[in-house]
Amino acid sequence: MTAIPERYHEPLQFAANELMEILHAENPDHERLIQKGLMLFRQGLVYQLRFDGDEINATVQDVTPAKVQLNLNFIQLSTCSCPADELCRHQLAVFFQLLSHARSVSTWVEEWRKPLREKKIAKQLGIQKAKDLLQSTGRQKPDYDRWIAAFDESFHTILEGNGEPKPYVITELYKVYTRRMKANAPYEQEWKLLYFLVGHVFSFKKLMGVSVKYGHSAEMIHRYYKQLFYEIADEVAEVINSLSVHSLPFAFDEFIEKLKEDSSGLITADFPLEFERIHLYRILWTKFFKKKEWYLEEMRKLTAVEEKSRSLLIGLNHLHFLQKEDEIILEYLTRTDKSITPFITYWIELLTAQKDWKRAAPFIEVYIKKLKDYLSVINDYYEKLSYSRYSIKTIKPYCTEANRQDLYEKALIEMLPYSYNDYEYLLFDNEAFDRWTDLQAYMGLDIDRLASDRLKALEKQSPALLLPLYHQSVQDHIAQKGRDNYRQAVRKMKKLRTLYKKLKRQDDWAYYLEALLDKTKRLRAFQEECKRGKLIDA
Repeated sequence: MTAIPERYHEPLQFAANELMEILHAENPDHERLIQKGLMLFRQGLVYQLRFDGDEINATVQDVTPAKVQLNLNFIQLSTCSCPADELCRHQLAVFFQLLSHARSVSTWVEEWRKPLREKKIAKQLGIQKAKDLLQSTGRQKPDYDRWIAAFDESFHTILEGNGEPKPYVITELYKVYTRRMKANAPYEQEWKLLYFLVGHVFSFKKLMGVSVKYGHSAEMIHRYYKQLFYEIADEVAEVINSLSVHSLPFAFDEFIEKLKEDSSGLITADFPLEFERIHLYRILWTKFFKKKEWYLEEMRKLTAVEEKSRSLLIGLNHLHFLQKEDEIILEYLTRTDKSITPFITYWIELLTAQKDWKRAAPFIEVYIKKLKDYLSVINDYYEKLSYSRYSIKTIKPYCTEANRQDLYEKALIEMLPYSYNDYEYLLFDNEAFDRWTDLQAYMGLDIDRLASDRLKALEKQSPALLLPLYHQSVQDHIAQKGRDNYRQAVRKMKKLRTLYKKLKRQDDWAYYLEALLDKTKRLRAFQEECKRGKLIDA
């Protein structure tokens, strides 16, 4: 084959771009995957390449031949007969084979490796800039404005000193910047901690500014340096915890006032990472700005803002939370749509840490009511699964302490199918066997996939509840057709016969068998398997 049909050119380009996004040159596993795929392709081990609708089929001669089905529209939905669960070397070999008929494979690989090379170059340049700064600056004395000026100079010099920073070099340059920041810290432990706190908050906002200045999209930030915002928030919490063991000197007051003023920008800014901004703001006001007069002053300032974004409203409600004005927050949560859901957990976690179960109850009830709708807007299955596990972990302490199993079960039902494992365990542990079998039917799981110890226990205590599961399995196997499925169906039918006999319902079994055989009389292979399994006379 010397060319590919015209209709495949655009999907191929789409797949090439998608692979650029999901495989990272700095990841050793991804690097090995690319190398192995290239080796198979360059050794000419891809053959029987053919086009079938939107998919590409091919065979790759490896230790054993691998059958590959490449989906150009959704490359991660591609399949291979090898044991790999995700993208494998055989799929990449077929991709390279296909790509070689449209453009240069070597050019694609060079483009893929470009961010890694540029990261190394940027890091070296950043380190040099940091060394130059070291010659002109030294340990900082307590002066808020001078601290901010020094942070600003270092940030600009290291991250922007060589022109516009590409998204994929931000993390490397930021790490150089933080090393420079730490080298300039005051000697005294308490002042050093305050210096770090001010520096982290400044750096968080400065990263926001760089993102906006150079037009980095939410997708770019997410892929290349979103983790920095989480790390900064964690470092802020750690520094505040360290400061909390000291009695803060009066000399800190001016610094705290200025930092408090600067923190409002976290929730008033127009920046895509809403959750991260709100999270840092709530950490500061929960753990560090703890005077009631500060709450009231901040509330007046936020209330005066004309256009109230969701982040501002959550910040305002958090100040109500800190003053235990829960009725105001709960009213806001009740009238707000499902998008507010992930922001409720912070309040639940704070109340759980305080073991204030009475206050926690209404927050958890509102949260559970919104869970199902919130999960429906998450696109990725594994993200839904992860969020469900996090939600279970968040609400379970209250449900256990308050003996609210009803509320816990309601939450698990709202999160199905993603909460299946926890709900299955809860029902079986409480011997709610009828609802346990209903759950299996709802999930559509074949009975072979259920734990054998579960089935044995159920057969001993409530064998009748197993009947619908075996009936459904028989129907599913017959519907899938083929000798193997028919044999599986017969095996399940033998189990059904045993269960009906145990229940002294042989007439029901006879009626069921007669009706099934009549319904499947045209399925000669199935009838033969029934005879072979001695379900009917030969």
